[in-house]
Amino acid sequence: MNKLIPVFLGLSMLPLAAATQTWTNVSLIDQKCSAKYKPATADTHTRNCALACESSGYGILTADGTFLKFDKAGNEKVLGELKASSKKDHIRATVTGEMKGNTLDVKTVKLD
Repeated sequence: MNKLIPVFLGLSMLPLAAATQTWTNVSLIDQKCSAKYKPATADTHTRNCALACESSGYGILTADGTFLKFDKAGNEKVLGELKASSKKDHIRATVTGEMKGNTLDVKTVKLD
């Protein structure tokens, strides 16, 4: 019986480790404009528009067209990346985080 306890404890932690995901080379877009763009057209969304729509928050547009909105910390990270970037459009990023309800709890974000 004592041998089962470490195995059980190890298995009970698997869902926590598996919750963090990485999205690579995904379109970064503001929430206000997210409904206007599809994956095929998202690269035409400009950095200037994303900066102008800062108050709506940010997220990523996945390949299947799903918009995943960022948490407050993620929005702040993206804003810093956008301000430091000189790209005009084709704003793509690699993001790691966990889905919590309908919000992506962003751990890291880096413009590609």
